[in-house]
Amino acid sequence: MVYYFTSNVVSPAAFIYVGKDKFENEGLIKFGLESDVWVCFHVDNLSSAHVYVRLRDGETWDSIPDPLLEDCAQLTKANSIEGNKKDNITVIYTPWSNLKKDGSMATGQVSFYNPKLVKKVLVRERENPIVNRLNKTRVEKFPDLRAEKEEWSKKQQYDERKTREEQKTRDKQEKREREQLKWQKDHAYDDMFSEENMEASSNQDRDADFLDDFM
Repeated sequence: MVYYFTSNVVSPAAFIYVGKDKFENEGLIKFGLESDVWVCFHVDNLSSAHVYVRLRDGETWDSIPDPLLEDCAQLTKANSIEGNKKDNITVIYTPWSNLKKDGSMATGQVSFYNPKLVKKVLVRERENPIVNRLNKTRVEKFPDLRAEKEEWSKKQQYDERKTREEQKTRDKQEKREREQLKWQKDHAYDDMFSEENMEASSNQDRDADFLDDFM
């Protein structure tokens, strides 16, 4: 089971989800999305639920708004039996893609590929108004994490392909416009030297007294 929460401290609202237990966390670790940020405790070896926040369009893992980050941290604290009782605890977060898992690790345990991609936030105490607000939005689901991952990957591939095709179209259009401008520049004086204009400007067929017009 996975618990889903809605955080309305940002607009549009953000979605946070939490594994019910360490076994559910294994699925979240394996089938997380590139647009997810993992949040968990990192102090005194406390165990806690794995909390994920799904990034919105244009948002990066290291630019999460402070109110949303506080919601995630408070939810992490509230879902730790030991951590919920302590003050001044540290919560860490990192992109899902930075999670490292191998066969030697216990269920639900993770490490990181790059420790430099891990940030910390201090949680001084439990903020009941925040936790209560989030709990009112909680929805319990039994998702097929593998299927969700595959569907997300297909959408990403489609979006990337569409972006490439749109870029190709723009490049072709820009190329045509450049070629047209070049042609116009190269042929800007073509009409001036046309046979008709040359005859009109020629003195050969003019009356012998045409210079009188200038007197």
